[in-house]
Amino acid sequence: MGMLKVENTLFTIVMLLYFASMILYFVFVAVRNDKAAKIAVYLQAAGLVLHTVALICRGIGAGRLPLTNQYEFATSFAWGMCLVSLIFVLRYKFPVLGAFSAPVTFLIIGYAAMQSKEVHELMPALRSSWLGFHVSTAIIAYGAFGVSFVLSVIFLLRDRMRAHGFLDEHIPDKEKLDMISYRSVSLGLLFLTFTIVTGAIWAERAWGSYWSWDPKETWSLVTWIVYVVYLHLRIRRGWNGRAAAIFAVAGFICVIFTYIGVNTFLPGIHSYA
Repeated sequence: MGMLKVENTLFTIVMLLYFASMILYFVFVAVRNDKAAKIAVYLQAAGLVLHTVALICRGIGAGRLPLTNQYEFATSFAWGMCLVSLIFVLRYKFPVLGAFSAPVTFLIIGYAAMQSKEVHELMPALRSSWLGFHVSTAIIAYGAFGVSFVLSVIFLLRDRMRAHGFLDEHIPDKEKLDMISYRSVSLGLLFLTFTIVTGAIWAERAWGSYWSWDPKETWSLVTWIVYVVYLHLRIRRGWNGRAAAIFAVAGFICVIFTYIGVNTFLPGIHSYA
């Protein structure tokens, strides 16, 4: 129980760090202060490190991987979103991305905070080495899709922003935004494919069938198809720009419904997650 108390304390600190980082990103955009952006990045990185420690403490305290219920997946989803967005912010020197992605991360971890943190014994179907592979790939996939969603929103708002030296300096042109979003979708689709494949293997061992058309499985497939169509239209038809951005936003809506909507409205054998 001691490790769980540590995890609970760290979780609160992480929420505060993510909130402070979000506010500083807003300050950066509002008052055009580059120093605020640098501090925001440091706070986001610190939050990510402590978030990682919190997940480790949760795993030790629970005696298993912390990936088996709504709270654990939600906080892990926020971790994945923070990780991928931080990588893109640093890789492309794009702090404005943080101003859009930080609220999404905070909303996800806020959703986690509203879930029960009780630790329950694993049901038999979850006692498998496939758990870590299946859920961890889903976390990275969802994080990457979340970043592609944020990038697409920035793309769609780019034309509405008045020409200004500060924004032009800190927001890539539409072609580069489109390219970065495409890379994020590609990363997400790769890991979602791993998620579906490992889930099918796990399902066959747990229930004797690779696919049962459970609502979670069905909507994961729908989400996968949406992003496959997105990549197909880009690669084979040269489809990009505004239409691609709208498609990426629609894809993330499918992600959110797969995660929250299915559990809320379409319970099935994945109801525990």
